[in-house]
Amino acid sequence: MENKQPFRSGFVAILGRPNVGKSSIMNRFVGEKVAIVSNHPQTTRSRLLGVATHADWQIVFVDTPGLHKPRTKLGEYMVKAANDAREGVDAVLCVVDGQFIGEGDRAILEDVARMSCPKFLAVNKIDLCEPEKLMPQLQKLNDLGFDQIVCVSARRGDNLDELLSMLVSAMPEGPKYFPDDMMTDQPERVLCAEIIREKALWNLRDEVPHGVGVEMLSIKEVRPGLTEIHANIYCERASHKSIIIGRQGAMLGKIGSEARKDIERLLNTHVSLKLWVKVREDWRNRAGDLRALGYEDE
Repeated sequence: MENKQPFRSGFVAILGRPNVGKSSIMNRFVGEKVAIVSNHPQTTRSRLLGVATHADWQIVFVDTPGLHKPRTKLGEYMVKAANDAREGVDAVLCVVDGQFIGEGDRAILEDVARMSCPKFLAVNKIDLCEPEKLMPQLQKLNDLGFDQIVCVSARRGDNLDELLSMLVSAMPEGPKYFPDDMMTDQPERVLCAEIIREKALWNLRDEVPHGVGVEMLSIKEVRPGLTEIHANIYCERASHKSIIIGRQGAMLGKIGSEARKDIERLLNTHVSLKLWVKVREDWRNRAGDLRALGYEDE
């Protein structure tokens, strides 16, 4: 008689400072881009679930905003979302940037080390590290009490299969929480808004991205095979608006063109994307604006 393996399932919170590669690692595990990524810190602003499913296991990854000292109400919301993600998980995956592991990283790791669930540490971006500088930093991590420390590269995929196997082994026997074809809990309108914001992050100057928010106005199928999307891109200053629009609309056109291609892949249909740029001063500190842009609960 065949001895069938028990089905393993559980929730894994991914924690760490901004811009260490948490979303990139989750996207690798899930096998699809369910979280936007950029080279700017604090790209992830809300808790996001990414679901990886196999024949005999399912892991629900809880991607979180980077832990940092908040300076705005949006920042406070992001830190709360990250801390709330620890509740009720079956394991925690902390991520640090192997190029530099600072006091802020260590404070987070020491805090997580006190949790009773299995704890894993991914030292990311090893493809960018010089071995002679990385090794002394790794030695300082050995005393923190993590179950496993794995050096990885989210960009190249180095050692991520091994890390995923370790996480699967740490999962308890349990049910399948989501259908096989479901990879995230985010609705299409949220995913579309995040894609637009990602393209803005990649294309805009350093002083603009933190003040950019995207409000979805409408998504509707105008005819079979064509969906029309209207969205506002919000910024905090009039000078930022001119940067986002660009000379003769060139920057806004580039953001829209890049976003449209990704949205078409997501929705599997042709898309007509119409974007407007609005100034909403200090929106990151206004509760009503944060709710309108989906960053606070009603």
